[in-house]
Amino acid sequence: MRIRRRHPSPPPLPESAAPPPRPGHNNGPPLDPEESWRGFVWRKKVKQAWKAPREIALRRLARAEELGMTYREYTLEILERGRYL
Repeated sequence: MRIRRRHPSPPPLPESAAPPPRPGHNNGPPLDPEESWRGFVWRKKVKQAWKAPREIALRRLARAEELGMTYREYTLEILERGRYL
């Protein structure tokens, strides 16, 4: 019969220590969150959301003027709430 010995557990890490890197990590600096893929896609989609065909932009501008708003304020309402005023 074989006796199994337990390995001693490693000492606890101080609270300020970062967890060890995962396998495959190259130990480089952490990526800047502003330059991540998600940030790139978000900026691209925001830019795309503000582009509208000429006819739609003119219709929004006319409606915004009727309501006493700017085109930007009116378009923000559409983009944020998903409904027309």
